[in-house]
Amino acid sequence: MKMPEVRRIAKEWGVKTARINKGEIIRQIQRAEGNFPCFGTAIAGICDQQKCLWRKECLTTSVKKA
Repeated sequence: MKMPEVRRIAKEWGVKTARINKGEIIRQIQRAEGNFPCFGTAIAGICDQQKCLWRKECLTTSVKKA
């Protein structure tokens, strides 16, 4: 997901985005949604959050970090 879309979603949830990287913005959105702030932390491609909006990108991001 591109940053403008992430910022739009953040704004809907009342999350401030100034001077924060994409991963942290998404984790703050996850907190606002009442979910685990776990974006980009999946280990070995394992994630039990099947309905998470960020799941696909999260798993891709986690693989790049490994």
